[in-house]
Amino acid sequence: MSTLADPVPGGRPGDVERASALSGELSGRGVQGIVLSYVDTAGVGRVKTVPTAGLASAAAWGVGMSPVFDTFLSDDAIVTTDVLGTPDGDLRLYPDLDRLVVLAGQPGWAWAPVDRITQDGERHPGCSRTFLRRIVADAAREHGLAFRAGIEIEWSLGLDSAPAGEFVPATTGPAYSATRQVELSAYTADLLAACAAQGVDVDQVHPEYAPGQFEISVGALDPVAAADRSVLVRQTIRAVALRHGLRVSFSPAVTAKGVGNGGHVHLSAWRDGVNLHAGGERRYGMTADAEAFAAGVLARLPALTAVTAPSPASRLRLKPSQWAGVFTAWGLETRESAVRLVRGTAGERGERANLEVKPVDLAANPYLLLGCLIAAGLDGIARSAVLPEETTGDPALLAAEEAEARGVRRLPTSLTGSLAAFRADTVLRAALGPVLADAVTAVRQGEIDAAHGLDDERLAAAYRWRY
Repeated sequence: MSTLADPVPGGRPGDVERASALSGELSGRGVQGIVLSYVDTAGVGRVKTVPTAGLASAAAWGVGMSPVFDTFLSDDAIVTTDVLGTPDGDLRLYPDLDRLVVLAGQPGWAWAPVDRITQDGERHPGCSRTFLRRIVADAAREHGLAFRAGIEIEWSLGLDSAPAGEFVPATTGPAYSATRQVELSAYTADLLAACAAQGVDVDQVHPEYAPGQFEISVGALDPVAAADRSVLVRQTIRAVALRHGLRVSFSPAVTAKGVGNGGHVHLSAWRDGVNLHAGGERRYGMTADAEAFAAGVLARLPALTAVTAPSPASRLRLKPSQWAGVFTAWGLETRESAVRLVRGTAGERGERANLEVKPVDLAANPYLLLGCLIAAGLDGIARSAVLPEETTGDPALLAAEEAEARGVRRLPTSLTGSLAAFRADTVLRAALGPVLADAVTAVRQGEIDAAHGLDDERLAAAYRWRY
């Protein structure tokens, strides 16, 4: 679990004493510094670090950081809104001690996610982690709902010895092959060991489809902890790879052609300890609220793609007939649908049943991603939304008349189209609040402008090593 209370100047009750004890314990284990981690609006992980002895001070008074990073682009250029993007102001980064972990892949370091508050002790309206905590708390208070989430992580492994900027796959074996697993056996064994040492339960890790591509699936947690875990696991993947002479890219499209790296989301809603996606009276065992939640997500997918697939390079991945979920379609165990119900094996469906949302990649800020998906689903519950007829097979093969009748439409084919849908979506913008919604708009427009005129090859190259 994650700490759900807002930070306060002087520290939350018990935090300073706990941080002092942790500092001594960590020093005894050879930890020299703490990575204070958050993700900016562009989806780039940003950090500050403090010596281990400074953890208690960080828990009490935070660590300074400019709010300008809310409007950084992925290439470190800066855009502005009416309140963000200037050199003015300061924020305080407060570590969540419940999520602090010693980094097995980076000896001498520990890691903790942060919430950001103002110098006056108020919530920073641009903090995506605080936004997700608020959405989760509101869902519990207003709907009696809790959530479990997991984010799949796909990445491309290249040789670190390759010429600067180029991608040379680190494996030669076919997709999902034993050859590829053997070639990188030492790396993946070390990755599993690092995850285990950090308390990350791994469901599976395996070679994926594209050249040099692997995927890891980890256990589901509450949404804030799941987003934290996604950031932590990516840090670990990269650190372990570096020690093996490998270079990692989480970019949606490492090359212009072929299958890109996804970040599919698995999400389930629970009430009073009962999974709403199993044992209900609606289709395939969904309860009425579970179906309405799924319908809410499906209805807002065009606008959601401004958050779930937020890079210009995302469009190189979002192609029909590549299991990327590029149509407004849902189905049972249908990997071409944008939203699919995963029931799990008979006998464990009460624990495993969930929704998978597929038009997602790892350029997405995981806190914005999960918060906006939940906000869309909650709107569906509030409207008692009903899912349309399910789609089986590949939606790209539907005749135009049948697709229209079913409401199956292609998701925006450009970031410009996604941004237009987001700008018009009052539900998502209201959930984010004006400061964060405007930051999303400004950063997406900045990325659009920066990528203007790039052909597919240059686009893939430009974003290859940013994520």
